[in-house]
Amino acid sequence: MEALGTAYRGVMDHVARFEALPPEAVIKQDTLRLGLRFSEAAMNIAAGFKPKDYFIFSFDLIEIKDMQHREHLRVPEEIRLEGGPLDLRSTVISVRINPESPYLVDLRDGELWLTCDGEPVGRVQYHPVPTFYHEELSNGKPMGEIAPVLEWGYLIYLTAYRMCQYFNKKEQCQFCDINRNFIQQRKAGKVYTGIKSIDEILEALEHIDRLDDKAKAYTLTGGSVITDLQGVEEVDFYLQFIEAIESRFPGRWISKAVVQAFPVSECQRLKDAGVRIYHPNYEVWGKELFAQICPGKQRVVGFEEWIRRVVDSASVFGPENVIPNFVGGVELNTVCGFDDVDRAVAHTREGLDWFMRQGVVPRFTTWCPEPLAALGPQPSPPLEYFCKLLLAWRERFRHYGLPVPPGYGAPGPGNAVFSVSAFMDVLDREAP
Repeated sequence: MEALGTAYRGVMDHVARFEALPPEAVIKQDTLRLGLRFSEAAMNIAAGFKPKDYFIFSFDLIEIKDMQHREHLRVPEEIRLEGGPLDLRSTVISVRINPESPYLVDLRDGELWLTCDGEPVGRVQYHPVPTFYHEELSNGKPMGEIAPVLEWGYLIYLTAYRMCQYFNKKEQCQFCDINRNFIQQRKAGKVYTGIKSIDEILEALEHIDRLDDKAKAYTLTGGSVITDLQGVEEVDFYLQFIEAIESRFPGRWISKAVVQAFPVSECQRLKDAGVRIYHPNYEVWGKELFAQICPGKQRVVGFEEWIRRVVDSASVFGPENVIPNFVGGVELNTVCGFDDVDRAVAHTREGLDWFMRQGVVPRFTTWCPEPLAALGPQPSPPLEYFCKLLLAWRERFRHYGLPVPPGYGAPGPGNAVFSVSAFMDVLDREAP
């Protein structure tokens, strides 16, 4: 962790050094890797806005039990940053709690500001509570538990299964805390549904359909199913939700599925049920790192078969609709990763090139070294890495003349709403 007093100078140095990147992207990546803290006044104001829903992982750099001010119940899901000394354009950033962060959201002269080492960065806005959040579900569960929205209201996030069966044999992805986050949320007294029912999801979506005009897409996802869940295999488990949603609300939202890499025949079933965008996340590039960081996926599918399935699925969905995620920065972990930024970026760039030359555009989430994950708490990768990664990603994207990934809203600084990395903030074309 950067020492207090040096972080502001460091981020401003990176803004100047990487002038080819929008300054918004540099600031966003730095806040994502270091997390945020909130003053008491800032948390009091957040009480009237959309809370952090913990939609799948914790995305915090501290456990709930160690939060001295009950931050998990009092901070917003995202902040929107603008203005300040750099005259920042609107920048949506996911909130990752870290009481030791140099980045502080505080009240100054009646306005919310983000500061770094006490220096102003930009004015802050919180996302208003969506109208449909005030609706009651028949089972008494809060709307934000069943169908939370992210990305400043653009995306409905449906985590149908809050656990992952790779944890059963301690073969989980080493950066992942999904099962342990489930346990800590329940211990903290939060309503946290392990397996959501089709009926409760449909009921929640009925409220959204009636009251909301901001959400344009939904993601259906959850943990991996290795044997079976409720008597069915993974494809059939998630398929039943897609079929029900698309039957009740045909084409109402862009449909996205984040599941494992399946053979073409099973991808076709997802497509026929109504899935438009397929996210078979490959997590990290390279056979050796994949085996060490994703041991369960290596045993069950294997790296080479996984990436082959990703590319083959383009024949079903169309290459522009296959958008595998990787965990940006995890290849620099201190347990089994690189110890050199340039080598790490070159390694990941190899994977970006492999996918993009076949028309498939990966996107990335910024690795959060969550304390409940197997890799455990450790220093975040340096800001230099993320700046170089963004440049490499954009360079390959432009080299192959690829379309802006659909289902993520408008691209570019001032427009992008994807909140867990700046990959959309560095683009400059209209979204399809």
